[in-house]
Amino acid sequence: MRRLSAALALVLLILASPMSVSAEEIISSFHSVIDVAKDGTLSVTETITANVEGSQIRRGIYRDFPLTFLDANGHRSRVDFRLVSVERDGEDEEYRTESIGGGIRIYTGKADVFLPRGEHTFQITYETGRQIRFFADHDELYWNVTGTEWAFPIEEATATVNLPEGIKAQALNVFTGSYGATGKDARAVEEGDELFFATTRRLHPQEGLTIAIKLPKGSIDRPNASQQNIWWLRDHMALVIAGAGLIVVTLYYGRAWVRVGRDPARGVMVPRWDAPDGISPALVNYIDNKGFSGQGWTAFSAAALNLAVKGHIVLEDLKHAIVIAATGKGGGEKLPAGEAALMKAVAAAGGKLTVDRANGKKVEAAGAGFRSSIEREHRGKYYRANIGCIIGGVLLSLIALAALFIFGDLSEDSIPLVIVPVLIAFFVSIFAVAFGKSFRRGSSLARRILSVVVLAFIGFVLFTIISSILAVVIFSATELDELPLLFAIGGIVLINVLFFYLMGAPTPLGTRMMDGIDGLRQYMTLAEKDRMNMQGAPEMSPRHFETLLPYAVALGVEKPWTEAFDRWLVAAVAAGAAAYAPGWYHGDDFGPGSFSDRIGGFAGSMADTMTASLPPPPKSSSSGFSSGGGFSGGGGGGGGGGGW
Repeated sequence: MRRLSAALALVLLILASPMSVSAEEIISSFHSVIDVAKDGTLSVTETITANVEGSQIRRGIYRDFPLTFLDANGHRSRVDFRLVSVERDGEDEEYRTESIGGGIRIYTGKADVFLPRGEHTFQITYETGRQIRFFADHDELYWNVTGTEWAFPIEEATATVNLPEGIKAQALNVFTGSYGATGKDARAVEEGDELFFATTRRLHPQEGLTIAIKLPKGSIDRPNASQQNIWWLRDHMALVIAGAGLIVVTLYYGRAWVRVGRDPARGVMVPRWDAPDGISPALVNYIDNKGFSGQGWTAFSAAALNLAVKGHIVLEDLKHAIVIAATGKGGGEKLPAGEAALMKAVAAAGGKLTVDRANGKKVEAAGAGFRSSIEREHRGKYYRANIGCIIGGVLLSLIALAALFIFGDLSEDSIPLVIVPVLIAFFVSIFAVAFGKSFRRGSSLARRILSVVVLAFIGFVLFTIISSILAVVIFSATELDELPLLFAIGGIVLINVLFFYLMGAPTPLGTRMMDGIDGLRQYMTLAEKDRMNMQGAPEMSPRHFETLLPYAVALGVEKPWTEAFDRWLVAAVAAGAAAYAPGWYHGDDFGPGSFSDRIGGFAGSMADTMTASLPPPPKSSSSGFSSGGGFSGGGGGGGGGGGW
């Protein structure tokens, strides 16, 4: 008896088990009514019956609708869309909308109201325009009825299309399946003035129904020229804003450059053997580089050499360090600002300033005081950076970019396509400017601009193409119409970096000084016979060499200048002159033929030694535990949906 009871219980359990399985959340019916107006406006009512089980559909459904589509020319265009009403089970339903990539999402229901289980019918009504495509021989409605992004199966999808009065379709077509599929599991029937479409099988998630209706040419009113211009402006608003920003920024910088940034005409450069107006070697470096080169350590080295030559200090080479020692001579002489600051630093170090890593902080302080003393006395006197004009251009550029993101209606997918080229253009532009600076200072302005622009353009084009291809693959944004936009934005960045380099200009006094400095540089680099043929030029001598050596260091030509002296020294020793021993330097002796290598290398490496002596920058803090560093889905409409 027990065995029989157990068998009966097992049978009852097996029979009852299907009853305990939860019903499936599906869309049992998706019916769309599309009324086509003569002006091309579509009035669409979608009636969606869904089975609610509280799994994915708890408060309601959401419906995604794309706001772009490909027109007859294959260009992505923006469509009109107006949500008319949302209902549930025959009653008005609360809803909310939000923007999604390239479209709009409509949520039915409220966050704090949950739907009872069972079937519910949702009805969404909207109007949309620019969905008709115009070809040379016909008009066409290519409409993605359901979309291919639904999270649920659709048992049956149907559509009723009402054409304008008196218009008959020339041909009908259907497509079913996932995006890109060409299945035809649907039927199309013309019933009087109505066109009816229905699927013949269940649609799985991410499958949809798409219809195509071929209409006689002229069935739908084509937009006039004015309307087309308005549409084009709306479709390309981002490009218009970026292009206008590029034009405004370029005109602003061009006008500012003509007004304050254009270099005064240079005079005739004549070789000379002294500094213009007797300025110091450090100031020569400051004027020649329109600011300090090598973070100011080249000018610092030139100043130290000049003080040593004049007898104020002695330089001691200890191989791994340089010792600047005060001699106590010439205390009453008024020194240039930078040299006075250097002597003050030596005095503060007890009369000896050792340049090595152990004294890095003292060297750093000495360099800072040296630079500030020169800049404080001479800032704006020889060269104007015109920073105010650059700030104005940057602000205009930021306004243009802000307007682009606010009013340009960029999709989420296209934003990376804008940001990536901007970053690339920024770094390529900096590289281009650095390349332009590598040209001789005597190069013409046209040559300098051309070198910067050409290199920047080539680099920008190559990097933009590569980055655009990668971005398109990653973000699936194959909108060719956005390529001009990318170039416009990159152009804004390029113009800013380019004029940051070009906007500064020497003053008339600075121009005259630069002419004299160029003459001094040429004199020290001339061939020996050319120097000897110069009328009034002093003969080479230890004194003449020492006087100009600090200037040679300041201008980076100490090597040819010491080589010229070395050749003279070899000839002088051969003629019976005594060996040369500089009194301003205490270290190894120099013999004929080696002087240019020793002194030239020593003078040229002073700046490197000083830079190497600086303390390393502070390390950033980090965690103690870190370990390192014609298809389904085509046409207008579509989208998809799900539950929430």
